[in-house]
Amino acid sequence: MEKLDEREPGPRRGPLTGAPALAVQFFLIPLAVVGVVVLVYGGFRMLVTNERTPEEFLNDVRTGGRERRWPAAYELSRMLDAPEVEAQHPGLAPAILRAFADSAGDDPRVRRYLALAVGRLRNVPPGAVEELVAGLDDPDTETRISIIWALASIGDAAVVDEIEAMYLSDDAGVRKMAVYALGALPLDEQAATLRNALDDTVPDVRWNAAVALARHGRSDGMTVLRRMLDRDYVQGTVSRTPDLDAQLDPVAEVMVSGLQAVGALKAAELRETVAELSRSDASLRVREMALRTLEFLEPATVEAGVARSHG
Repeated sequence: MEKLDEREPGPRRGPLTGAPALAVQFFLIPLAVVGVVVLVYGGFRMLVTNERTPEEFLNDVRTGGRERRWPAAYELSRMLDAPEVEAQHPGLAPAILRAFADSAGDDPRVRRYLALAVGRLRNVPPGAVEELVAGLDDPDTETRISIIWALASIGDAAVVDEIEAMYLSDDAGVRKMAVYALGALPLDEQAATLRNALDDTVPDVRWNAAVALARHGRSDGMTVLRRMLDRDYVQGTVSRTPDLDAQLDPVAEVMVSGLQAVGALKAAELRETVAELSRSDASLRVREMALRTLEFLEPATVEAGVARSHG
């Protein structure tokens, strides 16, 4: 779940490298047709995009037509996953920031992808954090989510208060990303927002809060993490369809994120639960992650046994 390991970028290149999930539709299309479409689209895309420079995409963002600008912004954000792009185009970072600043009130799709592009910059230009913070009041929900992700990716501790304020949103997606971002930013000892989020009405937000606390070495969310390892509970909570399950198992995504958090905390009290998942869970991915998690729990178990023997 990108959103828990969410999905996911040193501190800037951990689980936040992945962009926030946008709406994806799944259709039943004959396999042969899918194959042809993929081949044609892939070939066309190589011809159209692979030889284009970031500056050309940026020019399309500025001057292209409505249905040309947002794909260009998307391609630009995608190109920045390659670390050499900025080195080869030294003026690119400030130009992207200017484009984002100029996009206020523009097509929300353009603004979302430009926010992601700013968040993927390795050499963040001066004023980037301030410009992103100013965009947190954007009327478009998905744009706010992208901006929160970008701020978390940059990792400036000065924005913690602004991110915590976003948890007050009525939109569950904004709250979920805010909680996720707080897992990547330095927090005070209270971590009040994350602890409050453990009681959120939306399961995804509670799960993100427990994982975020674990990333800070805090076990406040242990009850939530325990539930994340309960397949019956997660199955009864996550909405799923047969078509979706064939491509991505959302139940397994939740359980894997929970296992990662348990491993980070070295929560030896959950060792038996993890061991059982490693032996019998329906998902191969969950079983593999459980086995890896056990490697972190074994030392704690051994140390506990030694302490008891000397008690």
